[in-house]
Parts: sequence; C-alpha cells; structure tokens
Amino acid sequence: MSPEDAVASVPLAGSRKSPSEYVASMRGKKVIVKLIGGSIFKGYLASLDGYLNIALEQTEEWNSEGTGVIGTFGDALIRGNNVYYISLEE
Repeated sequence: MSPEDAVASVPLAGSRKSPSEYVASMRGKKVIVKLIGGSIFKGYLASLDGYLNIALEQTEEWNSEGTGVIGTFGDALIRGNNVYYISLEE
C-alpha cells in the first residue's frame, strides 16, 4: 500500500463536509491561517465567501515560525487564493 492509499483509507471523524462547510463550522472560533508566502495570521473567523476569502477579527500577524507577534489588527480580509491552510487554534 502506498502512503497516498493509506491516507485515503483513513475514515473521517463525523460526517463528510466540503472544505467550505468545514471552514464555515469554525465561525466565531480562533483560527490560524498560514499563507502561501509563509505569513501566519491568528484571529477569530468572522466570515468567508464562496472563494474562501476569509475575514478575521482581533487579528494578529505572527512570524513565519509562529513564535512571536509581528503586529495586531482589528479586522483583516485574506484573499482565498493566498491561503495555504486554516486550522483551529488549540
């Protein structure tokens, strides 16, 4: 079995969701958004649209290692095609 087959065979927890449904379920929660260029933003997910453009509230920009805050913003809009990944902050 190849590594790709192993990953494909792992069952998803809960029901299957599209990527936009999964991200929509994070609304109001603190998330981490990493951009293709390496920038990291943390904030509360306010909204997203059909292009996965992301609106964050109480946003902080972190260095690329995620070890220190570079700046803080009230609200931020991140264009969906720049997003490498989004995840819940633990």
